[in-house]
This record gives sequence, C-alpha cells and structure tokens, in this order.
Amino acid sequence: MAVYLCHEQPDLYEHDAHVIDARPGAVVLSRSAFHPGGGGQVSDIGTIETADGAIEVTHIEPDGDTWWHVLSDADATIEGDVHVAIDADHRLRVASLHTMSHVLNALVFDEFEGSLVTGAQINGDGTGRMDFDLSAIDNDRLRALAEPVNDVIARGLEVRAVYVDADEAAATPGLVRSMSVAPPPTPDGRLRLIDVDGLDRQACGGTHLTNTGQSRRFEIGKIENKGKHNRRVRFRLGD
Repeated sequence: MAVYLCHEQPDLYEHDAHVIDARPGAVVLSRSAFHPGGGGQVSDIGTIETADGAIEVTHIEPDGDTWWHVLSDADATIEGDVHVAIDADHRLRVASLHTMSHVLNALVFDEFEGSLVTGAQINGDGTGRMDFDLSAIDNDRLRALAEPVNDVIARGLEVRAVYVDADEAAATPGLVRSMSVAPPPTPDGRLRLIDVDGLDRQACGGTHLTNTGQSRRFEIGKIENKGKHNRRVRFRLGD
C-alpha cells in the first residue's frame, strides 16, 4: 500500500495538479488528495477545475498504482494544469462512519470474545454495515452497543494514524481484526494503524476523524442473520 497524500495531509481538501494521462471521461493526475476507496469504503468524490470550468469526479478507479479519476461526463477530455477539490462533507460522512465502525468493532471484539469482522461497507450517504463472525446470539445485545459508541463520541477521544513495522504488527494479537481484508504493508515494510485513544488500535488504510467528537450520533438499525456464523449490523449517522 502506498502512503496516500490524504494519509499524509488529512486536512488537505484543495490543491493544484497536472494531468499526466487521460482518456474520455477519466484522468490521471500528478498528485491527488482523493482517497481511492477499498476495503469496503467508497472513494472520495469532488471536482476538477480547468480553464473551461469544473467537472465532477464521481469515483476513483485504481489500476495498479495508477488512479483514474472518473468524471461525471463520460465524453469529457481534460489536459494541462487543474485545480482539485475534495467534497469535504462526503469525506466527513465516510470518515465518521469508518471511525465509528472501528469503535463498534472494538466493542464487539470485547463483548463477544474476540469476534472478527467478515465484511464491511461504508457508503457516502451516511449508512454502512459490518458483518461479524457470530453464531446464535441475542440481537438486542448487539443493538445495545449503540449507546457505548455514542458515549465514545461524547468523550471526544483523539484518533491517530501511526505506522509500525509489519512483522511486529503481525506478531501482535488484535491488530488485524478482519477475516476478509487487511491493508497491505507500505513498500518499506510498515503497516498503518488507526489508534482511537485508549479504546482501539488496528490496521486500516481508510479515512478517519482526528477526534471522535467530530462524528454525528451513531444509530444501529437492522440486524440480519447471514448464515450460521455471520451477523450483519446495519448502521447510520443520525441527524
């Protein structure tokens, strides 16, 4: 995994860039603060502004180490110098849900004896879901975890991204909580961890808040049985 510009500068929402490759409806930029998505998280959205006006970026389409910024106009062609703007509201919704999914993950991990995540989806509309490796349990126990998640929001815990040696991380139980996906190490052999102060510390390549107090209220909705050993928890951000 590369160290993304949005990882290095999480508060960077606008910058200049140059088009280094193009096709109808998509461009590759010399630098980009867009998050490409992955691991169940949607990519950033935003705009690219040229001398002829701004055009929306609907999503990022990775092709190896190349990121194609897909445009809302499938016939549009862009070249030269451009100004990039990330949709800050979209980023905040996704980062809030992703951070709170870490909090929920930590609570489930403790409440249900190390239960792992089997799948996740973080959407741009303020909704998401997580699947956990859980057999027959009382769904009300899962639903009741919304209250401690909201307590973490109210407490305003610091959220930090740190890098550790990948071999060291592999030898530390609990840093990788997913049975289905884990972020690969950086080219120099480090693993990115998200640390929610005093509560959770696990590997992740997504976008996150810098303080849990930045999130809106967290609500748990429908809980579904998805097989003998899988529970799907749907959640959303409140008003």
